[in-house]
Amino acid sequence: MDLKQFKHCGLNVTLGMLAGKWKPIILFYLFHNDQMRFTELWRVIPKVTKKVLLEQLKDLEANQLVIREERHTFPPEVYYGLSMQGKALGPALAALENWANEYVPTQVEAMRKATKPINK
Repeated sequence: MDLKQFKHCGLNVTLGMLAGKWKPIILFYLFHNDQMRFTELWRVIPKVTKKVLLEQLKDLEANQLVIREERHTFPPEVYYGLSMQGKALGPALAALENWANEYVPTQVEAMRKATKPINK
């Protein structure tokens, strides 16, 4: 079978948009919060550098999954939230999460232990 014929299928396009170590985690937090400041995301995602987090957020914004809102306060505040397109991913990502909870629960539990809860 020639896999090149599947190069441009919708699944590959979607997975390409979600590719990146931190993008699924960013989306997870944004699905559970209307908006989050950059610093809030940085604090709750373990081991991500500010530079990498910013790059991942820019990619998600370029793919129209995340909306960036800059508030002109002092100091300036930047908030991120899901776009309508990003929110539409909810059922697909929930299905993936359910699959992981059922078929790879050990890895899911290890990931939960590695992440910090949001203190709001």
